[in-house]
Amino acid sequence: MNGVPLATIAEYLDALLRVRETPDYPPALNGVQVEHSGPVTKIAAAVDTSARTIRSAVAAGANFLLVHHGLFWGGLQPLTGPLYSRVRLLLDHDVALYSAHLPLDAHETFGNSFLLSRELGLESRGGFARHETIDCGVRGASDIATADLVSRLDAFAKANGGSAIASAISPARRTHHWAICSGAGVNADTIREAVALGVDTLISGEGPHWSAVDAEERGLVIVYAGHYATETLGVRALAEHLSAKFSVPWTFVAAPTGL
Repeated sequence: MNGVPLATIAEYLDALLRVRETPDYPPALNGVQVEHSGPVTKIAAAVDTSARTIRSAVAAGANFLLVHHGLFWGGLQPLTGPLYSRVRLLLDHDVALYSAHLPLDAHETFGNSFLLSRELGLESRGGFARHETIDCGVRGASDIATADLVSRLDAFAKANGGSAIASAISPARRTHHWAICSGAGVNADTIREAVALGVDTLISGEGPHWSAVDAEERGLVIVYAGHYATETLGVRALAEHLSAKFSVPWTFVAAPTGL
């Protein structure tokens, strides 16, 4: 059977994404989370590890699943219930699982926030959303009607199973300094960082209700474009890159969460 050994692809990804050097939250457990007997004959990319994405990968004939969110976000737990079902599906169908969380977010080529800036026609000129030694997001300058930017984000989100909403915004408002942090990128730290950097428009996937209240009083507009939607780009681009490098076909598994 033609294909590429799992160890070869994993070693390449570990080095490309700087997995060992990139700080992350412990449940991320970046890298190979589940092995298979191999070799890798088709790659499936997905945002989340769920029974739905695993079944879709199997139906597509893939035996390597590349995800942004791996198996262990609930932390240390017994191998029962939904977690058992996911692991059983992977093992029964001999599907390997590779997870890349902040190593993907922080990557200068495949990062979700960087790719979203390009999708919106924005040019990134610096980092944003500092986490220990890395920037998880990007920022830059522009001169665009904020309402137009929200409209672009809504079109992007709708194409990926969601929608975009913004905090209070005046019709004439323009965005001159923006920042993007995909996923759950709106919190007290990123709001403080945005204000300190002179950002007037913060783009992310989701955030707490209080953030919209706080934003208005800080002269900041926050656009919530969906956790899922804003994190579809990185795994797609990375899977496409692997496909070209190793001559292995790939597919994207769409599984919107509604968030």
